[in-house]
Amino acid sequence: MSPRHYIDDFMRGRIIGKIEEGRKKTDVAREFDIAHSVVSRLWKSFKSTGMCSRRHGGGRVRSTTPAEDRYIVRSAKRNRRTTAQQVVNQFLAASGKQISRKTVARHLRGGGLYARRPVVCAPLTRQHHTARLQWCREHHNWTEQDWACVLFSDESRFSMSSDCRRQLIWRESGTAYRPENIQEKDRYPTCSIMVWAGIMINGRTRLHVVANGTMTGQRYIDEGLLPHVRLFRGAVYLITDIFVRKRSGIGGEREDGIEELIMGHEDELATEELQEILNEEHQETQ
Repeated sequence: MSPRHYIDDFMRGRIIGKIEEGRKKTDVAREFDIAHSVVSRLWKSFKSTGMCSRRHGGGRVRSTTPAEDRYIVRSAKRNRRTTAQQVVNQFLAASGKQISRKTVARHLRGGGLYARRPVVCAPLTRQHHTARLQWCREHHNWTEQDWACVLFSDESRFSMSSDCRRQLIWRESGTAYRPENIQEKDRYPTCSIMVWAGIMINGRTRLHVVANGTMTGQRYIDEGLLPHVRLFRGAVYLITDIFVRKRSGIGGEREDGIEELIMGHEDELATEELQEILNEEHQETQ
């Protein structure tokens, strides 16, 4: 006998017709390659109901209505960091019905919401958003040759201990970077380390560890710009938070000092670049 398979209404009618013709149930079961017990149940059901089609099972009664299902989805969308148990409590207070957390999770999946870890980013004010948008608009016509002269540099702090990140959010697939699904976080309550580095189209600086303290303006110049940035030929522009801060009106002594350093060493950088080119050409001719 073949593996169990679904018997549609047409096949049921053929089986009943064979038996009504006087065929034995055993022969009918062998002809259709099904179990004898299946043929017996079909014939018994036909004699009691007069129908050969399968009766649809009632199944378990739904605990919620379609309107209540939509309420559950809206509750999770209003507060994406709420837990399934909190949604259960809200639903109980609103409708008086007791449902399980599995029921809530099932309805949320039906609404396209899944429990995922949120993307973490640094907090940005409205002023930051405005300044960044303005800067992007001013540079959206730059060519690859323009960007080849740009060094992107920044420092970042990393936690030395693991973050369990147990807090989840409800979100749709493919929406990880929507504003409502991003968690702003800038605190490092445990031991951490700060590093600095820069990248260009054709290269990158070495990773510099900022030991014992924060990145002040003077340390930025002494430990970042002078030993690393000057090694990059053609790196005229520095793209860091200096542009965002100065254009948003919150620039400080650090940004002013960096700009003065760049302008003051521009001729020196050009001279060093010319000397390097001459040295390379001299080596090629030998």
